[in-house]
Amino acid sequence: MTIQIYNTLSRSKQPLVPLQDGKINMYVCGMTVYDFCHLGHARVLVAFDVITRYLRGKGFAVNYVRNITDIDDKILRRADENNEPFEALTERFIKAMHEDAARLDIMPPDMEPRATAHIADILTMIATLIEKGFAYTAANGDVYYRVTAFADYGKLSGKNPDELLSGARIAVDEAKDDPRDFALWKAVKDDGVSWPSPWGKGRPGWHIECSAMSTCCLGNTFDIHGGGPDLVFPHHENEIAQSEAATGQRYAQTWMHAGAVRVDNEKMSKSLGNFFTIREILDRYHPEVVRYFLISSHYRSAINYSEDNLLIAKQNLERFYHAFKGLGVVIARPYAELDKDDVYVNRFDAAMADDFNAPVALAVLYDMVRELNSAKEALETERVACLASNLKSMAALLGILQLSADEFLQAGSGDQLAADAIEALIAERVQAKKDRQFARADEIRDSLKAQGVILEDSREGTTWRRQ
Repeated sequence: MTIQIYNTLSRSKQPLVPLQDGKINMYVCGMTVYDFCHLGHARVLVAFDVITRYLRGKGFAVNYVRNITDIDDKILRRADENNEPFEALTERFIKAMHEDAARLDIMPPDMEPRATAHIADILTMIATLIEKGFAYTAANGDVYYRVTAFADYGKLSGKNPDELLSGARIAVDEAKDDPRDFALWKAVKDDGVSWPSPWGKGRPGWHIECSAMSTCCLGNTFDIHGGGPDLVFPHHENEIAQSEAATGQRYAQTWMHAGAVRVDNEKMSKSLGNFFTIREILDRYHPEVVRYFLISSHYRSAINYSEDNLLIAKQNLERFYHAFKGLGVVIARPYAELDKDDVYVNRFDAAMADDFNAPVALAVLYDMVRELNSAKEALETERVACLASNLKSMAALLGILQLSADEFLQAGSGDQLAADAIEALIAERVQAKKDRQFARADEIRDSLKAQGVILEDSREGTTWRRQ
């Protein structure tokens, strides 16, 4: 089945045709590490994690590169505010980013280049751009990209370079030839953080960092370039201008952008007080609930963060995990080994091959749960085993349903009754029943229920889950 991907550059879906048969090189713009990652970052991380999982499930060798911007004006300002070296600041937030990603079960990228490790590559690309007439050294020591020299400027965002001139201005401390030009190298006159260069000591502009890191890791042309919705312009537009001017080759075949995150239907913003970090959200919700919420809308669409939507995600996951209860250990097989003639596998594959449509793929999994529950009631052992295994295998490509039923249903946050305390009360209740102290047994059951713990009695004994 041919995979169709929406290409921001062409504004249409196009078949995925790798530059190298069976191999996909993908670069995704990562974090500028001066603070904790927020919900918008989680959206991008999860979206491209699902994309990578599916492509690998289809047999592609995916080389996934996600960079780290570890030198930037925002980083230096925050380090000054904290009175600490910028390296200490970035290391702390890189560690936090990796922790957040791990909790969301996001696979590490194959390569994670840092801007500060590619200064030599950045300087080489800037020198090439100057030599070809696409960049110039200004009187203040900065090096700027000459936007008018690149005929295709605006092709990704659809912006007309002439329209960009309207309302643009040159700041008093800049020496640009044109207000639209952007910095490749920023001169440093004082004792601030800097590196030596042919144009004097300074540090790189943001856009040139990604052009240098991506081409260094993946070559002049690669298959997929991705990122968040706010990067189309100017960041990705400028990446194209820099990279294609320097190499004379097409930069990326396909451009992919995740949708924005809104909070209660308002734009997420610190000024509005509705700005959430990943770890703040994970303190309140199970990581798989957050991940499920993030894939429940198509990766290109805007997604609305609200308490109601997180509750819906939790309820849907509980429905899945309840279907696995009583089945013991369910073994997931590699996706490539699943029977492609199976109606559910075929429908799932069709959904994901259509621009990674995870919500439609989830709908297929819902249908499988319905049949699984029916097969359990009918004691159709072989059908139950097949459905459960396929369900777990397909869900793995979305990064969900990989826990045991008890692991998920009994998971709680720090302020909830601990599992060992619950087990102790259940044991006390069992003994109370044996001693015919039924009032005490009911009291324990009702007390646990009031604390969000539901007891379920059966011939095999008592199990529990969180409400």
